[in-house]
Amino acid sequence: MGAPFVRRELYDALEGNLRGAPRLIQVVTGPRQVGKTTLAVQVHDRWPGTRSYATSDDLRTPDRDWLRARWEEARAQAGHRGRDGLLVLDEVQKIPGWSETVKSLWDGDRRSRVRLRVVLLGSSALLVGRGLTESLAGRFELHRHPHWSYPECRAAFGVSLEEWWRFGGYPAGLLMRRDPPRWSRYIRDAIIETVIGRDILLTSPVQKPALLRQVFGMACGHPAEIVSLQKMLGQLVDAGNATTVAHHLHLLSAAYLLAVLPRWSGSRLLIRGSIPKLIVRDNALADAMVPPDLERARLFGPMRGRLIENAVGAALVVLSERTGAELFYWRDRQDEVDFVLRHGSRLVAIEVKSGRPRASGLAVFRRRWPTAKSVLVGGTGADDCLPLDRFFEDPSSVLKSER
Repeated sequence: MGAPFVRRELYDALEGNLRGAPRLIQVVTGPRQVGKTTLAVQVHDRWPGTRSYATSDDLRTPDRDWLRARWEEARAQAGHRGRDGLLVLDEVQKIPGWSETVKSLWDGDRRSRVRLRVVLLGSSALLVGRGLTESLAGRFELHRHPHWSYPECRAAFGVSLEEWWRFGGYPAGLLMRRDPPRWSRYIRDAIIETVIGRDILLTSPVQKPALLRQVFGMACGHPAEIVSLQKMLGQLVDAGNATTVAHHLHLLSAAYLLAVLPRWSGSRLLIRGSIPKLIVRDNALADAMVPPDLERARLFGPMRGRLIENAVGAALVVLSERTGAELFYWRDRQDEVDFVLRHGSRLVAIEVKSGRPRASGLAVFRRRWPTAKSVLVGGTGADDCLPLDRFFEDPSSVLKSER
């Protein structure tokens, strides 16, 4: 078996930030099963000084004493050998009060001039983010490791674009793509159920766990669709109220299963109260939830167009997180634009030509916002058209549109 694939851009960013004096904690967050640990171990194994790795994922009840013990061991190794040390702590968000403990230990190292670099890994943006903002402000750099992109999956597994937008960007899942039933079970059991039943329910207060699963199932059945909370309430069993559903959407988003896009209006007040557009963060999640008797319709019917649009949306979500941009959709009566990307003063309207008939609102949008650029993803021929394969090769190309 060959050497593990290296996600070079992510690897170089993490490894580069660990060089020099240990000034900041390196925090790596992202979905489960996308190789955060693998990449951190790749950096760990090539570290020239002392190194330690520990994970709370194997513990039933990890606590702060366990965290302090691992840190002290790494300190002792670095001090005993007189070399720069590296400590990698995995799934740190599962330790109650982890951020306060890390702050105390890190600040103690700075006062004592202990040359220990620290990498923290976590798969819940909600819990990791809460700890960072509450206790570690000014002490960390954040690395977002998303689902694998099409170029990465093609290089590592030889997948076609068609395979990628169906089977998604989970490395272990792609190894099973020749056996779709097995692949589907893996996505449902090892990823979806683990995230919902373990990462969310064991770490966040959820009044109606069954409803949480229903909300996720509905989102998977309506990828890249605009769905009002009231409509969701009408289709969910024992749904409670809109606030409960909105909270569940927030938890699913924080666990990297969904992204919830607001409607662009140009007004912050109107954006906050808008009907959401639901993006499943990886097409594998949506496809694995489809009953076998609906699979053909999934591949060849209207759902195919929604999956293509969802894959574009998921790639734009990653782009917005990486660049600091904001992502929306736009709709006004019958006119609609699939995605609106705001990056600084730049506004880009993006329509996805996915094969399903509908009216485009690009022209209307540009009349209303004359400075906006427009891109037709999936189109061919015109100056503002960007073929699907070129878009997935480099989603940032939508920001380079001159039209």
